[in-house]
Order: sequence, then structure tokens, then C-alpha cells
Amino acid sequence: MKLHLLSAVGALAAVANASTLTPPVLPLVVRNPYLNTWLTQARGNPWDHWPIFWTGSTFGFGILASVPDTKTVYPLLGEPHAFLEKKDSRYNLSYPHYDGATFDASTTNLTYTIANEGAGTEVKITLSFMSPITPTSTFRQALPASYMTFFVEGNLDVSLFVDINGEWVSGNRHNEIAWSLEKPEVSERSGFTPLKIWKISRQYQQHLTEFDDQAEWGTLYFTAPADVEHQSGEIYSVYRQFAKHGNLTNDVDSSPRRMFDREPIFAYTKHFKLQNEHNSSSKADSARFTFSLIQDPVVQYASSRGLTQMRPLWASYFFTAEDMLQYHYDDFKTATKLAGDYSEQLAKDALASGSEDYKDIVALSARQIFGATQWSGTPDNPILFLKEISSNGNFQTVDVIFPAFPFFLYTNPQWLAYLLEPLLEHQLSGQYPNDYSMHDLGTHFPNATGHGDGNDEYMPVEECGNMLIMGLALANALRDGSAAVYAREAPASTLRLQSGLPEKPLTVDEYGMDRSFEEIGTTGSKVATKWVQRSYSLWKKWTGYLVRESLIPANQLCTDDFAGWLANQTNLALKGIVGIRAMSDISSLVGNEREAGEYRKIAEEYIDKWQDFGISRDGTHAKLSYTWQGSWTTLYNLYADALLCFHIADNKSSLGHSRFWGEDQTRLGGDSGKSSRSTFIPDKIYQIQSDWYHNVLQKYGLPLDQRNLQTKSDWEFFAAAVTSKKTRSEILQHVARWVNETSTDIPFTDLYDTEGTGHFPESGIAFKARPVVGGHFAFLALERACGGKAVEGLRFLDVAEPASIDVQAALEAERREGTAGKGPSEL
Repeated sequence: MKLHLLSAVGALAAVANASTLTPPVLPLVVRNPYLNTWLTQARGNPWDHWPIFWTGSTFGFGILASVPDTKTVYPLLGEPHAFLEKKDSRYNLSYPHYDGATFDASTTNLTYTIANEGAGTEVKITLSFMSPITPTSTFRQALPASYMTFFVEGNLDVSLFVDINGEWVSGNRHNEIAWSLEKPEVSERSGFTPLKIWKISRQYQQHLTEFDDQAEWGTLYFTAPADVEHQSGEIYSVYRQFAKHGNLTNDVDSSPRRMFDREPIFAYTKHFKLQNEHNSSSKADSARFTFSLIQDPVVQYASSRGLTQMRPLWASYFFTAEDMLQYHYDDFKTATKLAGDYSEQLAKDALASGSEDYKDIVALSARQIFGATQWSGTPDNPILFLKEISSNGNFQTVDVIFPAFPFFLYTNPQWLAYLLEPLLEHQLSGQYPNDYSMHDLGTHFPNATGHGDGNDEYMPVEECGNMLIMGLALANALRDGSAAVYAREAPASTLRLQSGLPEKPLTVDEYGMDRSFEEIGTTGSKVATKWVQRSYSLWKKWTGYLVRESLIPANQLCTDDFAGWLANQTNLALKGIVGIRAMSDISSLVGNEREAGEYRKIAEEYIDKWQDFGISRDGTHAKLSYTWQGSWTTLYNLYADALLCFHIADNKSSLGHSRFWGEDQTRLGGDSGKSSRSTFIPDKIYQIQSDWYHNVLQKYGLPLDQRNLQTKSDWEFFAAAVTSKKTRSEILQHVARWVNETSTDIPFTDLYDTEGTGHFPESGIAFKARPVVGGHFAFLALERACGGKAVEGLRFLDVAEPASIDVQAALEAERREGTAGKGPSEL
């Protein structure tokens, strides 16, 4: 999947090498919850179906090619050919050869070949969709815009047509939409590219509202180079104009009208002259387009100063949307370079960590994560808001951020701080009344109005544990600098920012690149300490709740709320106990060694009791619930123990020198509590779970527990990360098989059946496009944790082959024994 260059297009071509997996859906224009367009049925021809919004609703988005030599029209994307006459003397309708799709973390490419066999000429066409992920430029990551580039190469003239319709700007198909075409003025001296822009919106916008999960406010900007032809009008007439004549009329029809009243579409056509007199050589050319959904405000948020309508982060850098879009359009070379750096490093790390399949799985997941986010705040204090896509639409859901957080730890840990900030600020301001962590900031995105009555979804142990684990993981990452290292220098051709800010930001340079801690006069250790100290009262309050409630969890939900309420959950209790242990290191970081020792002592007492309660009598596996004999569970919360450096043997002092740690650095907490034990959770727990997973694997992966065959892919990767290499490889192979064969037809679901056709569970729950796929980065985050020593602490798992277990016999034997023996009631 490494990006390579079309021979004659040069450094701007972003074309991924062949991908090994064939997912059912691929990202096209995926930037935030509302600019979120996908190619469905991606194993087939792109012209067999219209592209979709993440919900599965279709979007009008069509691309056609016209070859003047043969008067033939070819569909490339969507179903525009359905509006053409099957027989017309003025054109022929045919189909190209589809060469297939490739993708990396930021780019999806669809490639086609069209040949004029009689003349011995042909043209190769690549439709390249890039939503760049730029870890060293938060400024660029926050731009709500994506690129689409037409790359052509060959010796056959071709014209390419692209259009969109009003479905992009409203979920209510009965709404009126309005549109206009703008041609921003640019001087020759400015160096900017002359553009033309379709602007499309609802006629009467409704701020901060949704209809079928689409935004009912905002304006879509569809941008093209000024030399293309344009036309808006009734769908049949525009398509047939291009099919018959190979061009557009540069007309703009009257606005507004209802979305499907003489359905208006908004089109561009670009002509590529590639032929020469003797057809002996090949030429190459390209044309770039952009899509952007401009919303201001982006959300409303109950901040410490009260309910606030939050402006987009880009508005801190530009006076107008047009200024931002112009910069974005001309920044393509830099955006491509930065995104390419990330994709290349990710591919390298994932290949070393897993396999070609793993490389593709994390690449496929990356844009989906950001497809749930909106950026706000200021350059020096960015905020990242998140929608719980598809499951219920909650705002800033803690147990959705938690499965996603390995992606942020690996890619840019500071982005995790920006994601946690709204939750911390809101609760520090006293607007949430409970003594445990809130579940979310609001019932439905984009309205973070809080839960002043304290009646958010009840997951107290889950969310307290999540926040403490993420808090320490972030502090560790900030302190040890263990995120991937990318070049922070912008390419020489990068445009300077003409910032609208009264003062230059401290953390961003004049080219929109993030400054390092050293460049702004601090260190990662200082930043980590300051960040933890600010919210120490919350960490302490949440830990107090876990001390009271986590060892024997009452009847409540865990993050897998679709499975229902359950008391004494073994996996949930483990999360809470690890959370207490995390507080020990958090206390030590701020210099409170007395509390650090107390929390560590409690956590160690609890983990010993937890083993008595939660592990089966024959010692082969963890039970789903302490009192559910003959049950088993995927113990994915074991991952946090390793990630937080608690499973490094003899970790009383320095972790030693590595590429991440200096010789004078120690793991957070160091000797806090002066415990005599070498690790927090014993090796045997890791070993029995690794062996158990090997024995209960199904066709498409590792089920969550014995109740049914459903699984969640995020938790599969959490669990697999702390198993032997063999078991991990087996789980990965089964998940990769699911990606290739699943009958689901919407963006990467994380909840599916591990047997049958790999479809959604029998319950009918259809999760899709959720950011929890950030959990697929669990391998990568773990390998960077603790200066690289977290993984070394698990090498013992590879000493022997996985044990063979008669699963049914083991479960039956435990059921027969009933409730005899030690249980939590004996505490």
C-alpha cells in the first residue's frame, strides 16, 4: 500500500499499491460525522451502486468518462448511466475495465482502463480520494475538507464528468435546497490557483439539528479548477448533455427548489488531451477537486463558562471559508507528503507487528475514526469532539473513546488530550453531580448539554476505569515520547499561513506544523505532570468510587451494553482494579507518594481476590461473572495492565535506555508503594487466556463470551495484543477472513457474528462506521508503550505452543460443581 507515483504526474500522485484485503465498503470522502461518503459493495464494480452516507443512505455522486474518438460514454462511479438512453445515435454506452481499488490510511484509489482497440490507443484513469491524516499538523487535520483527484495517463483523449446532488446537505429529502456558483478573485501575484465553487445548502438551515444523522445546517463547497466546465440543472438533461456532446454548458439554473423537484445536480467536466499525431507516446495529466462542509458553529457545549456555541478550529486561522478552501486546495502537495509519511510509517509498523492483513486493517480503520470527530477550540488549545456514530449518537461517550484510544496513542497522543479535554473541563466545573465519571456529554451529538440531573447511562465502574487508564496512558506517552516520530518540517513549497489571530500561536509554526515540546520551551514530562495535576481531584474522586465498587461490581452495564445488565462481571471488575493501580502512578507523578502507596496496596489486594473470584476452578479461563459457573469471557481489559507498564518484571527502577526513554527516565510511579511483587497481574492469567482463545476461536474470530457467537473487533485486537504470537496471528487471520468474506454492506462494523456469513448479530443491532475501530491499533500502541518493554514483558507467552483444552468438558465440569467453593459473598 505504499504510495507510488504515476510516471508523468510527478510528486502529486497518491496511488496506493495493491491491498491484500477486499473489504465490502471503502472510504471516499470521510472527514467528520457529516462529510462522510463511502463506496458500498466495493468488491464489485463502482458503477453498480450509488455511494452512501455512513448510515447506508445513498448520495448522488456520479462520475462518467467520455471518449470523443468513439463517441462512447463510460460510467465510473455511481449510477449516472441509469439516466441515459440505452440507444441513442449520438453516443454509445459501454463499461470500462475496472482494475480494482487500493487504499492506505488516507487515500482510496479506483483505477480503470478504457481502450480504443481499433486505433491501438488507451487511457488509464485513477479516481483518487484523499482525506489526509497528518499527525504533525493538527491545523491540517482540523480542516473539514477532502480531496478528489483525477489522474489520467495514456494516448487517448478523454473527458471526465463529476456531479453531486442535494442529498449531501440534508437527510430530509423533502427539503428545499439552494445553490450558487462562485468564482473567487485571485491575483496572478498571489500564487493561488483560480477556482470555481458550487455552494449548496438547505434553503432554511436549522442550526445544530440532525435528520437521519445528517446535519441540517452548513454549506457544502464543491471546488474545482477554474478551467473546467460547469452546469447545474435537472438530472436527466445534465447527464444527457454530457453524453451527447461531451461537454457542459456553463449554465446555472434557478434556485431554490426541493431536492427531488426536477432533481438538480451540480456538475463539472474536465477535458484531457492526451493524443498525439502518431499515438506513439503516452501523456499524463490530472485535475483536483475538493469537498468541504462548512459549519459554524460545529457543536454546542456546556463548558466551564456555560452552554457555548463552538466555532470550528479552522476559523482561528482564516477570516472566511473561501480563504480556508483556497489554502486547502493549494496545500495539496504538503498534505499529500504529510499523509504519505504517516501511511508509510503505519504500513511499516503494522507489517512488522502483524502481517499484510494487519497493515490493511489499520489502514482501513484510520479515516473511519476521524469520521466521527469535529475540531474546535483555538490553535494553542484545540478541542476534539466525538459523536458515538450509529449506536445511539451520544456526545463524547467515554466508553467509545476508550476502545478508540490506541489509535491516538500511536498516531499523536496530544490528540487524545484534546479528546478528553471537554469531559474533564465539564466535570471540573461542577456541572455533573455524581461521584463517578460521566458516561457522555450529551444525549445526542452535536449538543453537549451535559447531564445536570446525573441521569446519563449508568456505567460507573466502566467509565471510571476507562478515564483512569486513559489518563495514565496519555501521561506516559507525553512523558516518554513513545509516539511514532514523523518529520516536522514542511516541504519547501508549503504556503505560509496568513493567520487571522491577533497573536501568533505558540504551538503552531507559520506553515501550520505542530511545534515540539522543546521548540515551545518545555518537556513532555512537564506537560504530563501539569495535565494530570489539573484534574487530580477528578482522578481521586473516581478512584474512591472504584475502591468501593469495583472488586464486586453491582448489577450494571459495561461498555458492551447490548449484552444487558449483569452483576459480578469479571472483566469489568478487572478494569476497575487496573484503574486503581493506575491512580497509584498518577499520584506518584504529582509527587503524592503516600497516596500512591495506598492505592497500590489496595489494587494488589484486590487483584489477588479477583483471581479467586473470577478464574474457573480448574484454572483454565476467566469466567464471565464470578457466580456464573461454566461461563467464560474474552478478558480484553487485561490489555491495560500491559499497556500501562504494570507487567514489566522487576520494574522497581529504570526501564533503561531505549529509543523512547532516556537513561535517567523511569516508568511513572517508579517505586511507588515499594511493592515486593514483580508484576501486577501474574503471568498465569495471561497464559490461560491466550491458551483459551486458541481453543474457542470461530470461523471469523474470537466471540465475546459463551452466550452467543457475536464479537467486537476492537476487543478482539485488545485481547490478541496480550497473547502469544501464535494465538495473536490466529485471531488476526480469522478477522482478516471476515473482512474479505463478510456479508455486511456498510462501513466497517465492529459487532458481527463469528460464524455463518459474518453478518450482524441475530439481535438485529447493526453498528457501522464507529470510531471504536481505533482499537485495531492495540498492537501498535502496546509496542511503543514503556519504551518498547511492554511487549518484552510478554515474551514468556511464546515459550510453548498453546495448550489444547476440551472447552465443552471444562465448562460442563464447572457447571456440575455448582456454587460450591469460594465466592464473593465470603469477602
